[in-house]
Formats: sequence, C-alpha cells, structure tokens
Amino acid sequence: MSARVVIACGGTGGHLFPGIAVAECLLEAGGDPLLIISEKEIDAIAIRNHKHLEYASLPSIGMPKIYSPKMVSFVFRYIKSYFFCKKIIKDFGADAVLGMGGFTSLPALMAGQKMGVRTFIHESNAYPGKANRVASRWADIVLLGMESCRQHFPGKNVEVVGTPLRGAMRESCDRDQAIEHFDLSDQKKTLLVIGGSQGAHGINSIIIESLINLNDLGLQVIHITGPADYDRVCSLYEGVKIKSYIAPFCDHMQLAYAVCDVAIARSGASSLAELSTHGIPSILVPYPYATDDHQTLNALVYSEVGAAFLKKERELNRSELTNVLCRLFDSDHELYGEMSSAMRKLAVIDAAENICEQIQLNSK
Repeated sequence: MSARVVIACGGTGGHLFPGIAVAECLLEAGGDPLLIISEKEIDAIAIRNHKHLEYASLPSIGMPKIYSPKMVSFVFRYIKSYFFCKKIIKDFGADAVLGMGGFTSLPALMAGQKMGVRTFIHESNAYPGKANRVASRWADIVLLGMESCRQHFPGKNVEVVGTPLRGAMRESCDRDQAIEHFDLSDQKKTLLVIGGSQGAHGINSIIIESLINLNDLGLQVIHITGPADYDRVCSLYEGVKIKSYIAPFCDHMQLAYAVCDVAIARSGASSLAELSTHGIPSILVPYPYATDDHQTLNALVYSEVGAAFLKKERELNRSELTNVLCRLFDSDHELYGEMSSAMRKLAVIDAAENICEQIQLNSK
C-alpha cells in the first residue's frame, strides 16, 4: 500500500488513539500517514509515545453554542485551520483525508474535498457526534464502528469496519509480567477502574466509597483516575488496606487488561473496543453529560447481548456495585464466562486493517 493519508484525529483520546492505530497500520502496509492533532495537553501526552509518526498541531477549537461570544473566536480559528489544512494536504501530497471525529476533522475534510482528494470519516459510536454529522457532507465514504449507527447516515456510502486499536492494545501480554509491573498479588481478582483519557470523577467517588467492600471481596484494584482527580483519590486510599495501583494516566493499558478480571468504565467507543478485544466483563457507567447521551447508546449495544452491566451513575452506589461483583464471582463463575464470551464476540480485531483497505480501494 503506497497511499499518503492525512488523518485528522485530535481533541480527545476517543479520536486520537484510533487515528494512531490507523497510522500504525498504514506504516506497516507501506503507506505514509500524517496525523493532524489538536493543541490540547492530552494530544501532546499521547503523541510523545509515538515518535515514529509524523504530525502537525491544528489551532482549531470545539464549536461553542451558536450565540456564544466564543463563536467569533471559533470562526476565526476555523478559517485559519482550513487554510492550514489546505497547505498540509498540498505539501504532503495526500491521496486521502480521514477524519476520526471531533472538530479537528472538519477543516481537514473540507479542505480535502475542495482540493479533489478522496475523503473519509470514521464514527466509532452508536450515535454519531455533531462534528461527524456535519462532516459527512464532505465525506465520500463513511466508516462505522457499530452497525447500529448506519441509520444516521442515509444516502451515504457506508461501511462498517469496527473501531481501530493500536497494535499494543491487540496483543496478549503475560499476566505474570503485568502483576509484576503493577506490584499486585497473583492470588487476588483484579478490578480495573478507567474513566477515559480525562478520568471520571463520579466513578472515582463510587470506588472510594466501596473500598472496604472491595477488600472484603478479596479484590485488588488498578485505578486510573485521570489527571484532575489523582491527588484526591490517592489521599482517600490512605488508611484502607487494599492492594492497589493508582495512576493519573496509564501508558501500558495492555498490561492492565492482561491482569484485570473485571472493569468498571465509561462507555466510550475506544474503551469498549479494547475491553471486548480482551473479553473483559464490565460494569459500564455512561458519562451522564455526553452529547446526545451517546455513551448510553454505546453501552446498550454491549448490555443487550449480555457482555456488560449498564448502570447509570446516579443509580450506582456501594451496595449495588458490591452486588454486581458478587454475581460475577460466585462459586460456579457461569455468568462470568458467558459475559466474557459475549464481549469477545463484539470485538473487531482487524478494524484498522479494514479502514486501510477501504482507503486503498477508494482513493484516487
């Protein structure tokens, strides 16, 4: 594959990490990717571990409400970003532009179509984000992570490809190595707590309230708090004698998946793709303020087939969490096995390859 592809993917981990996965796949296939990321800190943190990938930072911002005073700044920066993208596409000699969602994608896609370059968008969620709903008018082909999203792009050329995962996330790691890395016990079940790239204050609070119960159940915890909540969570673990690993961010999630037995997580599409790849039964707590409540719609795809428990944040407390974990780890483990199997059936391991194939088949 010799395609030169601009991948606009910045702004959130849910857009950035799938974009990185596609870029890695393109490189392996002989293609040449260029990432367009945002100026946010999360992008800078993530890209520092991928020095082999070429990237440019875009001065674009998320779209405010239509009558917000910030709209003037948005329009100015959007126009600046549009001409910036035109220059990148021309200088790079791009054969295609792929937008992974978010407003970082819009100027790149608009510029790509204006310049006669083949354009693609990828939507991971069950319900498309606002940016992709707008961007679809400049996309030749819409690529989806979930079949249930197809109905939201009537009249478009649509292909369901799955949500791409970085190579490291698809690998099976040695459990003993993971236990050593996190300094955990090989005799205990492990609960993984993840709230997305920014963490989840609500989930963090529920776990803190439940620490004594978790310890009584014989569990240990890998708790990825997010940067903003790290100090608070660490201080509240003090005095509770539970084996744990606490970090604001985890650069080695493949090791966390290797050692964990159950996860409590938000239901962003990338997290779900990773959990299903590793067959991890999960308690999904959708972000209650997500646009169009798309995280609940994501979680329903998994809960309706028995791969996960769906719990609204306002409904989940110490007692409810303990009850769910007791059901998962009862004496015969029948439910656990069924959930793990259902999770794996939802996995699309070769999503990145599927996207690369679509670009190769449909690029000029």
